[in-house]
Amino acid sequence: MDAPAPTSAVHVDENLDEHVYNSVHRLRADAWSSLEEATRRLATLPRASGARADLDARVEELLDLLGPIESCWASPGRAALDELRSLHRTGERRKLMERTEELGRAGSGGAPETVDGQDPDPRPVFEVLLVDEVTPDEERSLRARLRELRRRDDEFAYELVVVDSFEDAVIASLVNVRLQAVVIGRRFADRSRHDLRMLRRFFDGTADDGGETNSFGHRVQRLGARLAAIRPELDLYLLADGSVEALAGFVDRRFARVFHTRDGLLELHLSILEGVGRRFRAPFFAALEAHSRRPTGVFHALPISRGSSVAGSPWLPEMTRFYGMNTFLAETSATSGGLDSLLDPTGPLREAQELAAQTFGAQQTYFVTNGTSTANKIVVQALVRPGDIVLVDRNCHKSHHYGLVLAGAHVVYLDSYPLDAYGMYGAVPVEEIKRKLLEFRKAGTLHRVRMLMLTNCTFDGVVYHPARVMEECLALHPDLAFLWDEAWFAFARFHPVYRPRTAMAAAGTLRERFRDPAYRARCAEQRRELGQEPDDDTLLTTRLLPDPDRARVRVYATQSTHKTLTSLRQGSMIHVHDQDFHRRAAETFREAYMTHTSTSPSYQILASLDLGRRQAALEGFGLVRKQVEQGGLLRDAVEDHPLLSRYLHFLTTPELIPARYRSSGVEQPLRAGQAAMARAWEEDEFVLDPTRATLSIGATGIDGDTFKHEHLMNRHGVQINKSTRNTLLFMTNIGTTRSTVAYLIETLVRLVRGLEDDADARGPREQAAHRRRVAELTSASVPLPDFSAFHPAFRPGDDGRGGATPEGDMRAAFYLAYDDAACEYLSAGEAAAALAAGRELVSATFVTPYPPGFPVLVPGQVVSAEVLAYMAALDTREIHGYHPDQGYRVFTEEAIRAHEGVAARAATPV
Repeated sequence: MDAPAPTSAVHVDENLDEHVYNSVHRLRADAWSSLEEATRRLATLPRASGARADLDARVEELLDLLGPIESCWASPGRAALDELRSLHRTGERRKLMERTEELGRAGSGGAPETVDGQDPDPRPVFEVLLVDEVTPDEERSLRARLRELRRRDDEFAYELVVVDSFEDAVIASLVNVRLQAVVIGRRFADRSRHDLRMLRRFFDGTADDGGETNSFGHRVQRLGARLAAIRPELDLYLLADGSVEALAGFVDRRFARVFHTRDGLLELHLSILEGVGRRFRAPFFAALEAHSRRPTGVFHALPISRGSSVAGSPWLPEMTRFYGMNTFLAETSATSGGLDSLLDPTGPLREAQELAAQTFGAQQTYFVTNGTSTANKIVVQALVRPGDIVLVDRNCHKSHHYGLVLAGAHVVYLDSYPLDAYGMYGAVPVEEIKRKLLEFRKAGTLHRVRMLMLTNCTFDGVVYHPARVMEECLALHPDLAFLWDEAWFAFARFHPVYRPRTAMAAAGTLRERFRDPAYRARCAEQRRELGQEPDDDTLLTTRLLPDPDRARVRVYATQSTHKTLTSLRQGSMIHVHDQDFHRRAAETFREAYMTHTSTSPSYQILASLDLGRRQAALEGFGLVRKQVEQGGLLRDAVEDHPLLSRYLHFLTTPELIPARYRSSGVEQPLRAGQAAMARAWEEDEFVLDPTRATLSIGATGIDGDTFKHEHLMNRHGVQINKSTRNTLLFMTNIGTTRSTVAYLIETLVRLVRGLEDDADARGPREQAAHRRRVAELTSASVPLPDFSAFHPAFRPGDDGRGGATPEGDMRAAFYLAYDDAACEYLSAGEAAAALAAGRELVSATFVTPYPPGFPVLVPGQVVSAEVLAYMAALDTREIHGYHPDQGYRVFTEEAIRAHEGVAARAATPV
């Protein structure tokens, strides 16, 4: 991740002298824009102008600035800068201006650059990094030989970027988003021979070579490992002389192939094209596209197929006009004739899912066409049997709660740390999870705890450390399965800083760690230090290491591809890294998948998932890098604006993550520089996603719901994710542009100026009311309620002697509520009076305010005074499960007593 705030400014344009660049990509783009402006002014300046010397110096300064950056790229690249320097020094000002504009478009991803005066290549063009010490003549010869190998029918074309050191290679992989392959050559230095001070400031510590060694094989391995950690999608090749046969047996699986320098160039060229072609394949989309072109006779379902029911209709002309005929040509009920069945894929759909698994680092991947809500239910039903205990974050998506009801799980709700000042929760601390596991161990029922379910990252951008969570849990319960809801985190796989905090990457890390002899030694040492029977307090405060011989890595992740990557609405994926999958879960997973998946899935959604996977595999790194950059731009634009910053403030890491969960000690990871930020993301229990920006709006005197709907969405068409009483959540995505950010800032400025105009018109009474409203919104409201407890009638772990475990049979409560006679409605006032009189109220339904979107009550939960106080203080317009004209739906006292009797009889041994 580019450092969100380096320590010193880089001056690009005289109008930007005070700006601190936080991205080398922004710096590059703005430097080219500034160079275009400088050369344009120079070309139109009279020869006698006294400003000419200053502009000449400006052009040289910008060329020098771009030099180390363009060394990482083939286009425009170093040769293009040399050409511009030559034109500048020979005084060809008009040609300099024109050529700068051409090259600037190529560098910004616009029109492709011409090569040797030829027309731009219409095929997709990517870049290949060669790491080798070659002379200029050798480099020119190599480029020429590779161009000679091109064929007219090649699907792609590529250009070469040549660097000669470990450091240059790592920096190029971080800078150049067009790279698709790396070829490591015969010799390369450890440190760069170029002046990289400017680039090192963005990537401090990242490009260190990791130590000296004279062994070519070890240096290649080390560089390959570093590049694979940064960009795992890159194809790695080794080009060497000497005994390549021996090298082929030495290098690890990160390298696709090894070639000899004298006779391997053609095979290298073909391998590069084949490697990119493999990722470019979209087998199911191709099959669907081919099907749409075939003449067919439909004697099956789906009248809309081929547009038959709409093409000639005088009453539906807008369907064809709006959607286009391709939509209908691709609609079919067929699962053969080149297509495939989602429920039993054997052809292109199966291949598409296998490609997705490779792209996302999973062992298996399954496409889901009705959203992550269904994906969550599939995983729960596949792994959880009735009566199994499941630990789950109470603030998770509602699909988890309903999935647990359907599965008949006994539920233990985990409390996240609260952020009362902003009306939101953070995430569940690992200590809270361990405490619950230890309760079950003490009760002798730990073996019944089947699964832990957490949301990563949370709605508000709090990111877990999945490897740490799973490691510590497996130390206490080696057979625990994990479901990570990554509905909003699918993009994270494609950025080197985010990737380790994804479920699939963490699962792979644990598998490798458990095989490492050094880890085994540390684990054995910890067992000796802890002794045979460590007390619970010691276990809670110790970073536990699981026994690698007992721990099983069983990890599932559900992702809404449509939310953060490219897919049609409801396109989701399930990723599996379960080392026991085929032995213990494959059949039950298949049945669960059959249960929840439609037999008539949308082929359009499936094809979009296939294409979205292709895009992520080929350009995910560049798109996510841009997404992160836009998040930084948005924060800076508000915080640096003299007017906006008086009313609006983006919440920082210390405001959203308490210090006790940030062991790195980095107060502001988003502004601390690359090395400090990387340390925080590696060490801290929780970190903050830079693409989520929570805006505190209390100082405006407008509540979040009103600000979101009336001011942003209705008046200006600005869509945002969620709000609380005094915050708004803005999210950047892979489609966010600088123009989009600029429009938001323009909108916010207009709104704030309107507030100031309103303030001028207020009388004393209105001013006092406004001040009271601001005071309410900028101070903590009623505390967020923790989960109270399940009523004993719905607690199968309650032994009646104070030895209860906290799980609840939510399914029993859910279906008991189907009997209207077992329920009654109490108004808020009646509920409060009943509690004051000593009655235990038990919720018969889910009660979920939007926002924040988590249930404050679930079926079978005891209604607490804290919940009632929280509900009374809410100013949200939408509350699911609560009817203002009727009140809370609760069980009658008679129904609770009757159910207690039934439960007692069921628990009595025969």
